[in-house]
Amino acid sequence: MPAQVEVKSVLNKTRRTDPWFLDDYTVNLYSGCAFNCLYCYIQGSKYGHHVAKTTTLKTNAIEVLSRQLRARAQKKQYGVIVLSSVTDPYMPVDRKYKMTRQALEVILENRFPVHIITKSDLIARDYDLLHAIDTQAIIPSHLSDRLDRGVIISYSFSTLDQHVAHIFEPGAPEPQRRLASLQKTLAEDFYAGISLMPLLPHISDTGDHLDFLFSTFREFQVCYVLPASLTLYGEQLEDNKHQVLSAVQQHFPQLHQKYLKFFSHNAQMPGYYRVALARKTRELCHINGLENCINTLQSNN
Repeated sequence: MPAQVEVKSVLNKTRRTDPWFLDDYTVNLYSGCAFNCLYCYIQGSKYGHHVAKTTTLKTNAIEVLSRQLRARAQKKQYGVIVLSSVTDPYMPVDRKYKMTRQALEVILENRFPVHIITKSDLIARDYDLLHAIDTQAIIPSHLSDRLDRGVIISYSFSTLDQHVAHIFEPGAPEPQRRLASLQKTLAEDFYAGISLMPLLPHISDTGDHLDFLFSTFREFQVCYVLPASLTLYGEQLEDNKHQVLSAVQQHFPQLHQKYLKFFSHNAQMPGYYRVALARKTRELCHINGLENCINTLQSNN
């Protein structure tokens, strides 16, 4: 049984709407994440070194969310709710507690749009609610030129290589399982795409692997790809910088010195790399007929 805690707030207003994720609000129904991706920025936070062991259920989250959304709706403060920003909404624990399904019921009742970001195929359980939100959500005025439906679904990948994924995403569903879920979601006519974050330098960002990634996503006819490079921070054992560098040293020793140099003075990859990666991924999106942002959504309903 996960640890349990009561919270005073669960709906978080973002300072600005992200141009990629279009988030006006974020909701996290759990603390910690059983997928334990080494590169995740929650590594090194209060969630601890092995976040799977400290997954916490916010027991009153649905009641609090209902109250907060009702207040926002009464003021016409509609906006896209991202599920979730610091933990996957469809972790294995959600099979039992169904907190995400309960949250979607509240979101539907108050007619807010949602952006689901996940690595899990458990999302299929909630297709019925997501279809209803897709057609009934009220689109906020500041996004009316980009959105005409209420649901966005982004599947998160850093690689399609099962071996690499096992190293850096040890608790997450394997990439092929994610692809199968993505295919099923697209077949349901949802607006769905890829959060390709982060690409791992010299591991999943090589020319051959990028070609494989983008050609695969083209075959699946995804609606968009959101690519980004790796960000690492912190010097403690529990920080994602230490986690990733240790994994590279163990499994890709020939790259360890490169990684040490990359992140010796900055949490981000060097500017020249980020510029080159952005140029390359834009080119691949163009070649493969994919958007490299969440563009105007064309409703099939």
